[in-house]
Amino acid sequence: MLRTDSVHHPTEPMKRPIYFDNNATTAVERSVLDKMIPYFTMEYGNPSNTSHMYGWAADEAVQIAREQLASLLSADPTGIVFTSGATEAINQVIKGLGHGRKSGHILTVATEHKAVLNACECLAEDGIETTLLPVDQNGRITAKQVKDALRDDTFLVAVMWANNETGVLQPIDEIAEMLTSHPALFFTDATQSIGKVPVSVEGIDFLALSAHKFYGPKGVGALYIRPGQPIIQLPQLLHGGAQEKGRRASTLNVPGIVGLGAAAEMCHTGLEARFEEMKSRRDQFESKLSSLFPDLAIHGKEVPRLPQTSNVTFPGIRAAEMMAEIGQVAVSTGSACTSGSGKPSHVLSAMGLTPEQAQGTVRFSMGAHTTDEEMNLAVELFSTFAAHQAQLA
Repeated sequence: MLRTDSVHHPTEPMKRPIYFDNNATTAVERSVLDKMIPYFTMEYGNPSNTSHMYGWAADEAVQIAREQLASLLSADPTGIVFTSGATEAINQVIKGLGHGRKSGHILTVATEHKAVLNACECLAEDGIETTLLPVDQNGRITAKQVKDALRDDTFLVAVMWANNETGVLQPIDEIAEMLTSHPALFFTDATQSIGKVPVSVEGIDFLALSAHKFYGPKGVGALYIRPGQPIIQLPQLLHGGAQEKGRRASTLNVPGIVGLGAAAEMCHTGLEARFEEMKSRRDQFESKLSSLFPDLAIHGKEVPRLPQTSNVTFPGIRAAEMMAEIGQVAVSTGSACTSGSGKPSHVLSAMGLTPEQAQGTVRFSMGAHTTDEEMNLAVELFSTFAAHQAQLA
């Protein structure tokens, strides 16, 4: 039976829920949007056309954004290639390196984003094997695991910097150091870590990111390709013009690129203080939830993780039903890319959770603008739910 008390009528103002789903996407920061707008309306030239001032202005804006992002990553700006997002960048690396091979080996992790896992799967038809490293109960691997799984024909190691569902950080620096003695190239999907924890491309051959995860616009991202080595000249994924020095065809999304650069510059400022503030708020939130639900399981609590991500399991509770009843908190009960499948999260399954436990799991991801008032209101809503459950028991 339809619950009429939950139906929104068009004549009634809809109260917007508290947004705790920043790992899915962030709002574009107002200062970022302000810098983008002129490139829609005034400086709308094509940066590939350098025969007049409109093109010059657009090209200059793109180069500034390239330098802003490179500064955030401690990277050489010439290694930055602008893309439509991290998924394109991931496919460019994996399919590009697999192009023309009839054999070989890729080493990656069972909890990687589906963009990585599916791209690797596509190469199986060409005879390229993929090893999925298992994770421990916290969702982590070790550099030793990578070392032990390397083969003579391993040409790529792909390890996500921070997991999108749990926020757990992998030991990227240790893996990079270990790989200096092996010819395999090292790729990291840094989509979730940009703007939340320090990220440097030292020891990294390829790095992918998307602007909309750190207060920039959707539909734009970047691929870092370490410059200077002929062996990492990737074939084009898209064919057409000679944009991005022949590395990625298509007219550049100038407003989006400007937004990406502005967001990178913004995140570069005060990163350490922002980390501590978000971590403190996350820890408070988890502590208050644990007091309401004594059997609450907080995944990755004992290992390094993002400062604003909490992935928790409510034992004996179906998360989707709980969140529907609470209603006023926007969260994810799985990653945004797979939550519509109806299947348990592959990340949680790899960590050893049963399908029932996965169904009771919620990801809370706060943002830079999450307030103490919002956090406390969310806790109050969960407190009301917990009290109601106790009455039913």
